[in-house]
Amino acid sequence: MPTSADHSAGLLLYRRRESLEVFIGHMGGPIWARRDAAAWSIPKGLIEPGENDFATARREFAEEIGQPAPEAEYVRLGDFRYVSGKIVTVFAAESDLGFAEHEFASNPVTVEWPRGSGHQITFPEIDRAEWCPADVARSRLVKGQVPAVAALEAILR
Repeated sequence: MPTSADHSAGLLLYRRRESLEVFIGHMGGPIWARRDAAAWSIPKGLIEPGENDFATARREFAEEIGQPAPEAEYVRLGDFRYVSGKIVTVFAAESDLGFAEHEFASNPVTVEWPRGSGHQITFPEIDRAEWCPADVARSRLVKGQVPAVAALEAILR
């Protein structure tokens, strides 16, 4: 069983337009600033001790997107393992979210940058979020989360 240090939970919202679209966020900070491929994530975060995975997913969505997770019928897509061994449990729901970019407000993160410099910088955990077609999301998402999109498509067939 993974520990909370290597087990996250997140929400993958989807909507049906001309194609299936999913809601993802671009990771903030200097490492990801100029990247698009494999630099996006499902809103997610670490499961705290004593917290259940669905509660974590909802809390993390609110922290990273700046608004509560929508009330919807969520399904558990599964647990997805990264090459590093980390696991993310993903829940999905159909929702249009009513997202407006001017309402976006991700929680700030402070880290040492450059590493080993002693200098601290603060930036948003997610610097932008948007709906994108599922086929585009596959190239944007970090590799460990790509199978969650395939799992979503499989249950929608």
